[in-house]
Amino acid sequence: MKIENPNPIQWRFAERAEQLQSSFIREILKITQRPEIISFAGGLPSPATFPVEEMKTAFDKVLSNNGKVALQYGPTDGYLPLRQWIADSLSSTGSTIAPEQVLMTSGSQQALDLLGKVLIDEGSKVLVETPSYLGALQAFSVYRPEFVSVDTDDEGLVPSSVNPVAEGARLLYALPNFQNPTGRSLSVARRVELVETCARHGLPLIEDDPYGALSYSGEPYPKMINMNPDGVIYMGSFSKVLTPGIRLGYVVAPMPLVRRLELAKQAADLHTSQLTQMVVHEVIKDGFLDRHIPSIRSLYGNQCQAMLSALEEHFPAGVTWTKPEGGMFIWVTLPKHIDAMQLLDEAIANKVAFVPGAPFYANTPDTHTLRLSFVTVPPERIREGIAILGKLIAAKM
Repeated sequence: MKIENPNPIQWRFAERAEQLQSSFIREILKITQRPEIISFAGGLPSPATFPVEEMKTAFDKVLSNNGKVALQYGPTDGYLPLRQWIADSLSSTGSTIAPEQVLMTSGSQQALDLLGKVLIDEGSKVLVETPSYLGALQAFSVYRPEFVSVDTDDEGLVPSSVNPVAEGARLLYALPNFQNPTGRSLSVARRVELVETCARHGLPLIEDDPYGALSYSGEPYPKMINMNPDGVIYMGSFSKVLTPGIRLGYVVAPMPLVRRLELAKQAADLHTSQLTQMVVHEVIKDGFLDRHIPSIRSLYGNQCQAMLSALEEHFPAGVTWTKPEGGMFIWVTLPKHIDAMQLLDEAIANKVAFVPGAPFYANTPDTHTLRLSFVTVPPERIREGIAILGKLIAAKM
């Protein structure tokens, strides 16, 4: 029975809910769903890389052979054979990762949220790159930290810039491999210096590594967690090497921290899908990724080169861009008088989309920067879209 004439509810939201902001990228994606738009906006992996048949076979096998376990509640820390696989893949000579250090999460975005929940109080100092991954800024912002921007240059994060701001900081968040949004990577020397600097200050270092396997040459960078397993928190994901739709990530941390993260996850969602974890393990356990990832590298490397060539041909002098050796992104710096947000409006009117750079900054934004993603756009459409952007930029020079 419906209540007659109820008083309207006076919604009283928590302060943290009042300051929640939507992801600028997710909002742009609503526009870029239109087929006529050439979209360089989304950080989406190419659907051409999704192993549909392998996933279908694995689902059938898991459900046929172990369906009652797969469809049941599972442990909070995750499916042990998959955690063991991850631990083995991260272990190196002199640095053994135990499966007990691995916590499975519902995408790496949940790992960011759990780390924020466990490590950040209101007003806590959190160090981030300039610019940084928007999803991390969004996840950490819920806990109302004081973001402090750490310097970067053409080679990525500058380790020496950590020293003046490390005192009292709760964590340093970094993407060392083919960074989102810039595509830059830290050199081996800078990795060593960064790990040593954080260790000297007793500062936890988060190594977020969703793109590390996507080196076009196939040569991986060393992982910082192996340099200091007691001080580095490693984040990984199956989104870029299998499919993002399974929402499966993981965080690897020292035991005192991983236990706290597990308790926080219990309160959040009890556990990540047991079925999904078992299926992923079934797909990857016999070396599938070693055969599959090279095809992703080849596809992305070709499309990156197509975009770099198009930028060289169509963008006017005075515009610069990064030249990534892996990953999914190119970072463009415009002359200072050109506002990328205004350029976006004109670009969309001309059926091209990108992401302005400003949202990737925790503090003072560079409004004359933008991010281009090339992995979901075929080469001929890349050339067409870059030519349009080049004309729009040239008109503002």
